[in-house]
Amino acid sequence: MLRTIAVTSLLALTMIASVSAQTSSIEVNHVWARATPAGAKTAAVYMTLTNKGSAPDRLMSVSTSVADKADVHTTINDNGVTRMRPVTALDVKPGMPTVLKPGGYHIMLMDLKGPLVAGQSFALSLTFEKAGTINATATVEKAGSMGPGDMPGMKM
Repeated sequence: MLRTIAVTSLLALTMIASVSAQTSSIEVNHVWARATPAGAKTAAVYMTLTNKGSAPDRLMSVSTSVADKADVHTTINDNGVTRMRPVTALDVKPGMPTVLKPGGYHIMLMDLKGPLVAGQSFALSLTFEKAGTINATATVEKAGSMGPGDMPGMKM
């Protein structure tokens, strides 16, 4: 009887921990990337992160099966030359969206395993300091696109 109670309690605690891990204060929206030409080794992924909680969080790492490596990067102007630099973590403050966009923060995919093709999608796993891992799906837009669902002639 005592063994049954212990096992039942352990199962209940495991279920509660599982539900807590799945409930996140971080929302991930508008995840997209540009199509790449055959042979391209790099690409960038963009998205909007919204912290619905009351405490700050940080995006610590990203992984995907379409590339050997994925890092958070920022774009800087270094004496008139645009350069990309990795960042160790990206702050996601409560109440204000953190937008990863062309010319700013983005997820840099390195050593692509194949081209990103417009109209297709791929999975990403985003790991946050507090919220844990959140899975997202990136939609591949046409080359040169400035946002998800970008229409010809529109600039976002």
